[in-house]
Amino acid sequence: MATGNRSQVSDWLVGKVVSVTAATEHARVIVLDVPGWPGNQPGQHLDLRLTAEDGYQAVRSYSIASFGPDPVVELGVDEYVDGEVSPYLVRVIRSGDLVEVRGPIGRYFVWSDTQTDPVQLTAGGSGIVPLMSIVRAHHGAAHPEPMRLLYSVRTPADALYADELTGLVDSTFTLDWVHTREAPSGSVRRAGRIDAATIAELALPPDVEPLVYVCGPTGFVESVASILVQRGHRADRIRTERFGGL
Repeated sequence: MATGNRSQVSDWLVGKVVSVTAATEHARVIVLDVPGWPGNQPGQHLDLRLTAEDGYQAVRSYSIASFGPDPVVELGVDEYVDGEVSPYLVRVIRSGDLVEVRGPIGRYFVWSDTQTDPVQLTAGGSGIVPLMSIVRAHHGAAHPEPMRLLYSVRTPADALYADELTGLVDSTFTLDWVHTREAPSGSVRRAGRIDAATIAELALPPDVEPLVYVCGPTGFVESVASILVQRGHRADRIRTERFGGL
């Protein structure tokens, strides 16, 4: 679930599921065709509404992995076992199904190719989804400023978009992994959470004044943001997005 400042949003629109692709054992990439979708900036999210046969409705917010004016919208959804909506999106929904969406939402956690700042991205788990749209936009614009992604996952099998991210690494985009439970075979880095030493080694330093985006579970976001400030990053240069059960 994405949270953040809400911008002007559209009325509810009907989206048709184009494809559902397994990203991990417990996550799916869902592509929707949404006629009338106004487009979205990298980093924004939307509201998604499901309606049961008895009329009961459930609304949740999901980050958008795609960007631009195209009416085809991509979501990355990780299942929360006790959630109300995500188990349906991960285990049940199929191509051709219809859902309602409203958005785009959020002006705070966005990136534009007109920005001239170095960028540090830090993701925890499915917090990669809005950052994926930023990475894609940065690559598509052949943006000259450096962008660095620090991606924390439990195990290699839990990473969303791993192959695509690896393929986007170039002279301006750097990718670093942190595995909290099980590191890949041959890794020089032991499994463990992001700490001050990790930030010091793998994040852009504060003296280059990067614009920092942090997305993930609430505890992850609060911990990383606190470490960044302690390391000397200005609080007003740190943008955060957090999520809870869905």
